[in-house]
Amino acid sequence: MKRVFSLSAGGMKISRIRRVTLVGIFVNIFLALLKIILGIFANSQALVADGFHSLGDLFTDFAVIFGVKYWSMPADENHPYGHGKMETFTTLFIGLVLIMISFFIAYNAAVTIAAFRRKPGLAAFLAAAVSVVVKEFLYRWTLKKNSVLKSPALAANAWHHRSDALSSLPVAAAILAASINPAWQILDNLGAFAVSIFIFYSALKIIKPNLLEFTDASASKEERERISEILESTEGVKSIHKLRTRKVSNGIFLDVHIQVNPEISVRQGHDISNRAKASLFEKGGNILDVIIHIEPYE
Repeated sequence: MKRVFSLSAGGMKISRIRRVTLVGIFVNIFLALLKIILGIFANSQALVADGFHSLGDLFTDFAVIFGVKYWSMPADENHPYGHGKMETFTTLFIGLVLIMISFFIAYNAAVTIAAFRRKPGLAAFLAAAVSVVVKEFLYRWTLKKNSVLKSPALAANAWHHRSDALSSLPVAAAILAASINPAWQILDNLGAFAVSIFIFYSALKIIKPNLLEFTDASASKEERERISEILESTEGVKSIHKLRTRKVSNGIFLDVHIQVNPEISVRQGHDISNRAKASLFEKGGNILDVIIHIEPYE
């Protein structure tokens, strides 16, 4: 018994992920143009740089837009376990982009710590403030949508939205401080360092589980315990052993040996196996496929 991929359900999920990501693309384009144009006219180099940072966010948006088609494809002859690793690869890419952004922010803060800047206008501060609010809202909205879609790549992209919001915070603070007293511009650099550390930490949280997945790491201890409880509570199962799991995207492939009464028929053993699989698909979380080996219980 193998879970069958539903083309209609899969197509609907692809469409919803793309719609959420397209919203992010249009928001990023709007904010980038807003910050670059106002940064030029309001004499804020920091705001112009932040605008180009927003343009860089489009890379991860497009990675999700084009990648979702491939990781959502059903299993085929050349990919019997499906294409879920494409989502893992996309998520890793987003995490690496976040790390590069964190290094860029830290480097820029270091090399501009003594830089002279002209007094920026109020419009520059308003643009940076709008960017913070809009990108934080986009982060929360994307995570809310992903609570149903459960896409690691979409979750990683949500954190990218937050990184953009956080990177705009020191820009807004610096513009406001410089408007009050040009000597306070060093606060921008110190805030940027703090933001870069936060973004770097967020990127590591995104990358770590996906690196483990590439090395065929097992499901979590809690997931394995839940699977064992489901199998052991199945009627006819005397014992289980050799439970092996591996993650693919947000799903689980598993194989296990179950022991049954040695006096029953092959048909009865097969029925027990089917009951165990049905229970796993119903109660075990996002189980993608199960292989069960029947053994006599001694």
